[in-house]
Amino acid sequence: MLKLLYRGEAIMYKTLSLKDVCDYVKSNTDIFNGDDTLEAIEVSDGNVNLVFRVMNIKDKCSVIVKQALPYLKIAGEDWKLTLERNKLESESMKFQQNHCEEFVPKVYYQDDKYATFIMEDCSDMKILRTAMMDLEEYPNFPSQIGTYLARNLFFTSDFGLDAKSKKKMISKFVNPDLCDITERLVFTEPYYNCDSNDINPYIMDNVKRIWEDESLKSEIDILRHIFMNKSEALIHGDLHTGSIFISHEKCKVFDSEFTFYGPISYDIGLLYANIIINYFYWEKSQKHNDKIEDYKKHLLSNIKEIWSNFTREFIKLYKNNLKIKVLSKERFLESYLKNVLSETIGFCSCEIMRRVIGLAHTQELDVITDKIKKAKFEKCLLDVAEKLLINRNSIDINEFLEIIYTGELELSESII
Repeated sequence: MLKLLYRGEAIMYKTLSLKDVCDYVKSNTDIFNGDDTLEAIEVSDGNVNLVFRVMNIKDKCSVIVKQALPYLKIAGEDWKLTLERNKLESESMKFQQNHCEEFVPKVYYQDDKYATFIMEDCSDMKILRTAMMDLEEYPNFPSQIGTYLARNLFFTSDFGLDAKSKKKMISKFVNPDLCDITERLVFTEPYYNCDSNDINPYIMDNVKRIWEDESLKSEIDILRHIFMNKSEALIHGDLHTGSIFISHEKCKVFDSEFTFYGPISYDIGLLYANIIINYFYWEKSQKHNDKIEDYKKHLLSNIKEIWSNFTREFIKLYKNNLKIKVLSKERFLESYLKNVLSETIGFCSCEIMRRVIGLAHTQELDVITDKIKKAKFEKCLLDVAEKLLINRNSIDINEFLEIIYTGELELSESII
């Protein structure tokens, strides 16, 4: 047992293990009967939690147990973390179930003492990143994720909450440790010669160009300031393709431990960046068969459809559920959504650059073991990210896609 502070109070915390997690679930929920035989496996794949799947051997009914760790695994026990984020994650999912219940896992139990919660097991679905690496298409996904984003972001913003309720929500979802990780790993450390960076030596010239580009770094400073100061809505905070479960019928968003009140555009930008990385991964493959070419078109189409579905649902909610007095409704909304897109493109650019330069890459980058071949892929990603960042205030969704497509053509030529 460890003696730790939780919201200013000393608690006796211990990490759960395969040996005791089954008894823990039985003791704290009525999901299983007392005589059911349970088995557990650890399914942790992130850096800040322990995750277990607990299953009834007889009927295969199962739940997920998620426990916050008091340190960042990728950096070691010296990078300390507080435990409140686990409660914030479960509370955010509970709140989202008011407006987009079909898109988040159910939460069955939350435990402050052990920084743990028990939730619905979605293992009958597939992680979106894994599905994308298998060239799988899910036609309903743009509509599902667009609706999730619009509803969650609208109903936690000034548009969907009265002023007092929103201010209470802001204070409830303060998440300093996880915000600090984002501020460092996404907006600061990749842009100078920091020890935490993990850089392919064959792209150092490109990286140094970014480090020396004052106009580029100024844009990153602006976006970091927006991230740190724009308490606009309750965002997921780490919405990438590894934090979405998908099937042909369902879409579930999970792993929201980075949740806090931030800019609406951040979640959309992160999701776009991870789709774009996958898009360029397939160009790197050099196979160029019809299936891959069709899949790349599918990914570009997804980007546009997500934006269309998000804005369509957001506009509908704005017209029917607006809580705040707006003097010029149509003009304001048009200007507002244009700014959301500009910020989205900016955050997308930062996420792409930090995935190439910084501490935590993506599966698409890590599976390429040939550093010279990977360098062509990474250089193209950096080039596209730079173009998007510098032009973010002057391009629409179609021009956004055109820059991505042009970057793909340049990568094709470099491979040939």
